[in-house]
Amino acid sequence: MKPRDLLLALAVVVVWGINFVVIEVGLEGMPPLLLSALRFFFAAVPAIFLLGKPRVAWRYVAGVGLALGVAKFGLLFIAMDHGVPAGLSSLVLQSQVIFTVLFAIAVLRERPRRAQIIGIVIACVGILLIVLDRKLSAPLAALALVIVAAGFWGVANTITRYAKPPDTLRFMVWVSAVAVVPLLILSLLTEGPQEDVDAIRAIDLSGIGAIAYLAFAATLFGFGVWGYLLRQYDASTVAPFSLLVPVVGMSAAWVLRGEAVGLQQAIAAALVIGGMACTIIRRRAPRTTEPGELVKSAA
Repeated sequence: MKPRDLLLALAVVVVWGINFVVIEVGLEGMPPLLLSALRFFFAAVPAIFLLGKPRVAWRYVAGVGLALGVAKFGLLFIAMDHGVPAGLSSLVLQSQVIFTVLFAIAVLRERPRRAQIIGIVIACVGILLIVLDRKLSAPLAALALVIVAAGFWGVANTITRYAKPPDTLRFMVWVSAVAVVPLLILSLLTEGPQEDVDAIRAIDLSGIGAIAYLAFAATLFGFGVWGYLLRQYDASTVAPFSLLVPVVGMSAAWVLRGEAVGLQQAIAAALVIGGMACTIIRRRAPRTTEPGELVKSAA
């Protein structure tokens, strides 16, 4: 990998890792579903008018928009709003790798490699250690929502494998557009129109900055650069960088939010990241870029 592209890959990892801390900041002044809706609105507008159509079937855009934009991010934001801290969220959300592999086996009829099976077992042990951690401050119900969100991420990855979008950024812009209206409707129904209006009226610079970061840095910059890298290099070269996202996320949460990591959680993190490594690192480079990797590594 060229030095410039290496720096770009590391920049995306840092942006996606810090993303979880930014979500926490945004949730301090805004209900979760409204925050998620605003994130996708500004990621989509005005970009959809500048980039043109997504170049894939609309059913795939709608499917990923609902699975990734509405279900995955909606549940993640709700879980974090209910007490799952940023660092832990960045780690547990990576259980999406387990679901992605399982869905590929069930839906795409792919034969799992031995390393993938071993990786799933190792990662599951890590997740179990987190659930059984008596020092865990997050409510188990909220933690379960993060795992369900990871499951929907796996659904989105599987749909993306079918779609094979030729332009990652354009695809994600339209996926973002699909998510806006359902998220707004759910916000009005569950969070209430008055709470939404009050949050928008009371928004401060930190809230504006959080929305801008989520929309432009994490979504447009992150996916745009990630897609560029996957067009330049094999997935086996680019995908391992995603292993650093929870490392950055947990480190950022510790430095910026004072989120401590206990011994059991540290061991669990090592198991989850090690399990991820087993599922995505191959002995031989794949023939072509796997479209599932385009969505697989972001937050």
